[in-house]
Amino acid sequence: MTDTSHLLDARSLTGGLSALLPELRNLYEDLHAHPELSFQEKRTAGVVAAKLRDQGWDVTEGVGGTGVVGVLRSGEGPTVLLRADMDGLPVKEQTGLPYASTATALNDEGETVPVMHACGHDVHVACLLGATALLAANRESWRGTVVAVFQPAEEVGGAPAMIEDGFLERFPRADVCLGQHVAPVPVGFAGTRHGTVMVASDSLHVRLFGIGGHGSAPETTVDPIVMAAAIVMRLQTVVSREVGATQMGVVTVGALQAGTKENIIPDTADLKINIRSASPAVREKILTAVKRIIHAESAASAAPREPEITALHSFPVTANDPGATDKVLTALTQVLGPERAFTLPQPLTGSEDFGTFGTALGVPSVFWHFGGLDPALFEGFSLEDLIDSGMPAGIPGNHSPRFAPVAGPTLDTGVRLLLGAAAEWLEAPDARS
Repeated sequence: MTDTSHLLDARSLTGGLSALLPELRNLYEDLHAHPELSFQEKRTAGVVAAKLRDQGWDVTEGVGGTGVVGVLRSGEGPTVLLRADMDGLPVKEQTGLPYASTATALNDEGETVPVMHACGHDVHVACLLGATALLAANRESWRGTVVAVFQPAEEVGGAPAMIEDGFLERFPRADVCLGQHVAPVPVGFAGTRHGTVMVASDSLHVRLFGIGGHGSAPETTVDPIVMAAAIVMRLQTVVSREVGATQMGVVTVGALQAGTKENIIPDTADLKINIRSASPAVREKILTAVKRIIHAESAASAAPREPEITALHSFPVTANDPGATDKVLTALTQVLGPERAFTLPQPLTGSEDFGTFGTALGVPSVFWHFGGLDPALFEGFSLEDLIDSGMPAGIPGNHSPRFAPVAGPTLDTGVRLLLGAAAEWLEAPDARS
C-alpha cells in the first residue's frame, strides 16, 4: 500500500482566498495604472516588498537591480521557488479601462515613451502576492520553504541579473522552480507541455553605413535606406528557404529607422531584428544566415564600411522537466477540471527567461500558461479550435495595446494554480513526524 501521508491537499492553502480577492483586485488595478519599464520597477518593487513584510516574509530588495525575493519557512520539507515578473512595455494603452495607464518613462535611448502592462506582468505580481498571503495565513497547514521571486526586466532578460547578484548563494536552494503566464485564451483554462514549452529568442541591432547626399543626385551617394530595404526583403527568405519545413524559426524586423527629410539621403540606417528558434542547430543556422545577408547586401551596395551588428539580448529555450510537468498537469487538472487543463501540442513561439533559475540551480522547472480573457470573446470556438488554429481574428494578445485580462476571475485562477502546483511539492504537517 502506497504511503500518501506526506501529500498536501492544495485546498488547505486556499482558505481565505474569496475574502482576499477584493484586495487583490485593487492591487492589480493599481499596478496596471502604474507600469514601469524594465529595470525601472522601483515603485512596483516597493509595493511588493511592503506587502511581503506585512504578510510575515523575510524580504530582500534590490536583487539584480530592482528584484525582490521573499522567503517563508514552515518547518522541514522541500523548497519551492515561485516566480513573477514585474516590468511593463513601451506601449500606449488603448483598452479604455477606468484604470488604464497614462504613464510615460524614459527608455534606454533617453526618449519619452508611453508605458503599459501589455503583457500581463501586473497579473503575475498580483497572483503571486495573493499566493504569498495565503501561504503565510495558512502556514500551519504545510511544511517546507517557499522562495517568492519578483523578477525585474523579463522583457529584456532580467533573470540572469538576479543570478549574477548572488541569488544562488543568498537564498534557500529550491527543489523545483514554478512559473506561469497569463495568455489570450478564455479565463479558466490552463495548459503546458513536456520539454520545450517556449522557444529561444535573439535580438540584434544593425547599423548600416552609407554616404549621404542630396535626394536629387543619388548617384553621388550610397543610400543606406535602399540597402536596408533590400536586407529586409532578403531576410524573409531565411526561414522559407534555409530552415526545414518541419523545423521552427521566425525572423522579424521590428524597427527600421533612417533619415530626417524627404530630399536628404542619410549616412546611416538602423535595423532591429528578432530571431526565434526551437533548437540550437536552427538558432545557429538562422543567426549565420542573417549576418551573411547583412554583410553581403552591404558589400553589394558599395558601403564605405562594414555594418555593425550588436547583440541586444538573448533568451534560451524554456524547457519543462518531464516528471515535474506531470505533477503540474495534475495540479492544473485538480484546480480547473480535466476539460479545462490541457497539454500544448507544440512549443509556443514566444520566449521567456524563467528557465534561467532552474538551469542555474540544476533543478527541475515548469512553466505554464493560463487564460485571462472574457470567454464571450471566443463564442463559437472550442478548446480544440484554439489549440489547432490559434486565436480568432481580432482577439488582442500579449503586447497588444488592447490586451485587458478580466481581472477578478483571472486573479482567482492564477492564485489557485500557483498554490495547487506548489502543493505538489510542499508537505503535509505530519509528513515527518
